[in-house]
Amino acid sequence: MLGAEDFIDETVQAAKDRIKGKAIIACSGGVDSMVAATLVSKAIGDRLLAVYVDNGLMRKGETEEVRGMLSDMGINYRIVDAGDEFFAALKGVTDPEAKRKAIGEKFIRVFEREAKEFGASVLVQGTIAPDWIESGDGVRDTIKSHHNVGGLPKDMGMELFEPLRDLYKDEVRDLARLLGVRASERQPFPGPALAVRCLGEVTPEDIAIVREACFIVEDEIMTASVAGKMEMPWQYFAVLLPSRSVGVQGDRRAYGRTIAIRAVSSVDGMTATYSRIPLEVLDSISSRITNTMKESVNRVVYDITSKPPATIEWERGPPPRHVFIMLAYGAA
Repeated sequence: MLGAEDFIDETVQAAKDRIKGKAIIACSGGVDSMVAATLVSKAIGDRLLAVYVDNGLMRKGETEEVRGMLSDMGINYRIVDAGDEFFAALKGVTDPEAKRKAIGEKFIRVFEREAKEFGASVLVQGTIAPDWIESGDGVRDTIKSHHNVGGLPKDMGMELFEPLRDLYKDEVRDLARLLGVRASERQPFPGPALAVRCLGEVTPEDIAIVREACFIVEDEIMTASVAGKMEMPWQYFAVLLPSRSVGVQGDRRAYGRTIAIRAVSSVDGMTATYSRIPLEVLDSISSRITNTMKESVNRVVYDITSKPPATIEWERGPPPRHVFIMLAYGAA
């Protein structure tokens, strides 16, 4: 990579050369898209419109926080409420790859509408190197299709500009600090949002459960970190599993859902090790989740798998081939 200041200068010039008219940028509030927005705004000013899509899948308070960041940046922005569209697109979809692609296409359709209204012909994205590496190509296997790469429809009606495409997360954070971007230390959050933390079909009811669980995990870990009980992980969240297990409510038998806690340490997201969360912190998280959502969640587990072999975000792929063979022969 070039020195950070040289990279900024070259990227601003590249944006001036590339974007002759208007452009919109897909702005999620994460460090990647906020840095990209800052750089392109330096190049084309008011000819850039930042579009934040509230897809109904965001974390608790996310939209309000992003609105504040965009206002502080002093750039044109628009908040689009498209939750109903995304839930409709995800109805009946359970495969994680299909989810990511459905979400990617829906994002593009929303951006196309906004671009048409704004008169823009260029879509700017904060795509970074791990996004296209993990999404695969003719040489690499697909680990997971990032919504902003593998999820892009082939008939997209805009030119794509990705100023951070060759950078890794730690390099983007360095740029954010130099540029004074508020999002510099925000933990990564997947583009498909809570849809990939809700295994199985995505419904408003299940998103509400995992949203509250993610809020509790974030709040408890940040509190413990500030108190000096643990190091702050690189990324930390909750996952809602589709199966139900037996539990007890009072003196009666009850079935409830399982929440998995995930927290990892990493530099660039390409590899990661699970965080050693103290037992007292895990106990506090578990108690708070099960007490807050006692009607829906009765079990909390902690994922102690590193990357590899696991990915940071959970995915539920198709069952292995031997399962199909067993089912075909009627094995129990």
